[in-house]
Amino acid sequence: MSVIDEVKDRIDIVDLVSETVKLRRAGKSYSGFCPFHDNKRTPAFAVFPESGTWRCFGQCNEGGDVFKFVMKKEGWDFAEALKYLADRVGVELKPQSPEQQEQEEQYDRLGTLLEDAVVFYRHQLLQSPQGKPALAYFENRGVTHETIETFGLGYAPASWEATMNYFLGKGYQEQELVDAGLVSERESGGFYDRFRNRLMFAIRDGRGRMAGFGARVLDSEDFPKYLNSPQTALFDKGRLLYGLDLARKTIRQENEVVIVEGYMDVIVPYQAGFTNAVSPMGTALTEDHLRMLKRYARRFILALDADAAGEKATMRGLEIARQTLNRSDEIVFDARGLIRHEGRLQADVRITTIPDGMDPDEVVLRDPDEWRAILAAAKPVVAHVMDTLAAQKDLTDPKVKREIADQILPLIGDIADPIERDTYRQRLARLLRVDERTLVPQSPIKQRPTRRKPKIEQAVTPIEKKALKTHSSGQLAIALERHVLRLLIREPQWLNDLDRFLQKNDLNRLDVQDFEHADHQLLSRLIIQSLEQDQVEPDLYVREQVTDDVKFLVDELDKENQKGNQLEERMKEDLMLSLMKLRLLRVNEGMQQMHFMLQVLMEEGERSLNPYQEMITRYTQLRRLLDKALGTPIQLD
Repeated sequence: MSVIDEVKDRIDIVDLVSETVKLRRAGKSYSGFCPFHDNKRTPAFAVFPESGTWRCFGQCNEGGDVFKFVMKKEGWDFAEALKYLADRVGVELKPQSPEQQEQEEQYDRLGTLLEDAVVFYRHQLLQSPQGKPALAYFENRGVTHETIETFGLGYAPASWEATMNYFLGKGYQEQELVDAGLVSERESGGFYDRFRNRLMFAIRDGRGRMAGFGARVLDSEDFPKYLNSPQTALFDKGRLLYGLDLARKTIRQENEVVIVEGYMDVIVPYQAGFTNAVSPMGTALTEDHLRMLKRYARRFILALDADAAGEKATMRGLEIARQTLNRSDEIVFDARGLIRHEGRLQADVRITTIPDGMDPDEVVLRDPDEWRAILAAAKPVVAHVMDTLAAQKDLTDPKVKREIADQILPLIGDIADPIERDTYRQRLARLLRVDERTLVPQSPIKQRPTRRKPKIEQAVTPIEKKALKTHSSGQLAIALERHVLRLLIREPQWLNDLDRFLQKNDLNRLDVQDFEHADHQLLSRLIIQSLEQDQVEPDLYVREQVTDDVKFLVDELDKENQKGNQLEERMKEDLMLSLMKLRLLRVNEGMQQMHFMLQVLMEEGERSLNPYQEMITRYTQLRRLLDKALGTPIQLD
């Protein structure tokens, strides 16, 4: 038995929750007022002692086990909750391995070194004679000393060894300077400063931890114009967005992020009060960037330069956004520029163009209201693409018309609503001055299927058969959770096929909240993250990133996988079936709880029953979708 299982066995979830929530028995479960949101009229919080889980059926719409309850209540991470509960029941926890401790200490030391480098470069900018031209550059661009401090701006001396000698004198080793990206190694031997006579921009991750630097030349003869830290353990340009650490709060509050091209395009608008801009630092907008931003906002404004390169970057960014927010073909563009992932994600992607010959920071310095108007005038994606492709083109040339139509029609075809789709098609027909009927795609001739796909409802997993013998829905849920994770551990890439199947059936993609046990939630989050990075293979990423807290679970699932010898196609079907059955189990459990609460409240004369009735309606709709999907043949790519 693992440490986590041992702690769960010794904790009575009803006793634990009762210390915070006044519970009353409701059939096999207990109910009360949720401690995580303000509500004293609707007891929508339920505890299920049989499975050792809890769930809020109201505003929170969350659930979990004893670990998740303590984590949410105290604001702790899993390790802290595990330690607290283990101490409470007298279970001994094993410390980190020496290798893990050494790696963590190494990362901490590199982060400290980079923080010291911020101070060093800032001193060179503000205090040294050599830094005066750099300081004048920032001042001429309208940057204040306060903003210099806020963003960690600095200057790298025009020397091959000044930075290196300074940090060697502070006790750092040459290899540490290399690992942090501050110095480079000569092929002939020896080391030299990577950044020389350059403006320095401190680059932090979304949580504000130092990752590296961006640098711009002062001398126009130097090359390259921009230079970043090399790839290091802390710095990965494709997964970092400049300014996100400072913009994150505003992005969340406004539900909007402005994506610009350069460092100054972030800094000067921030100084003027536009604190929701980020930059991909001169590199192409990547899938990782957009996935990162999806956590904070659903409205993206691409504010790129008006020159040809800027327009090309806009189109590249648009295509990446379409692929990223989609993962396959579920993205739709409606008349408002809404890119909607047909599940839980919504992303309103708009495009705005900067005046010719200007950068965003120059617009803001000239007139903040002008910048505000530019952002407000951002066009829906389809409208922007139409205008961009038609600009300065000979629209009387039939070949030009066909080229434009070939690029616009796929976007229109992605629009979910037929009225909006027709409206855009009419607009395109007017723009090109052609008969709208020529833009309507012809329906392909349907081919008879060569073989019949097995229906998902006819399949029953071996793990489900075993759990059903216990006649326990709680144990069945645990078994299904574990089975889903076992299959995903075997092939994390199957998550893409699973998500596509769910979305095609109007269901949400796999989410951490599909799992109620904290160790299952941690592992599921790691699997999802493995597909959001592209540095290593997903299965290798999971095994490299897994912590001791859940490593035992991965090992157990690996052993179970070694026993199985099913065909890959059958295992994919098994994965989809298991998740659908798990969700249906939860929906039925929730509906039973709501009906029971309704009955109790009606007997007590309670009149405010709408919240429960609304929840029952939502559960009913979801169950219909699940029942429909369970009767749908699985289409595998």
